[in-house]
Amino acid sequence: MKKILFFVGIAVGIVIINGLVRSIYDLWKKQDLVVSAKRELEKEKKENEKLKRQLVLVGTEEFIESEARNKLFMVKPGEEGVIVPQDLIKKKEKKEVAKLPNWQQWVNLFGF
Repeated sequence: MKKILFFVGIAVGIVIINGLVRSIYDLWKKQDLVVSAKRELEKEKKENEKLKRQLVLVGTEEFIESEARNKLFMVKPGEEGVIVPQDLIKKKEKKEVAKLPNWQQWVNLFGF
């Protein structure tokens, strides 16, 4: 009878230990989740501050005037606007680089 109670006690102990280990593991994972949520919150707070500063900037008269001048091509009274045709504006020319074969690039790299 003592042996049966001993084995039952061991079995109950194993079940309790297993439950505790699972609880600890779940809490550990939730701690990682909380830490990542805090990081995300800090990132969003920084973004929010940046957007608030930008909102203050956008509300100024200088910004509104510069946008009207640049995007809407508006001028102040007494000023004259100049429109330059697109064909007169020089476009950046891309340099075409001759593509060397891979083996030649390796030879040039190692200086053979």
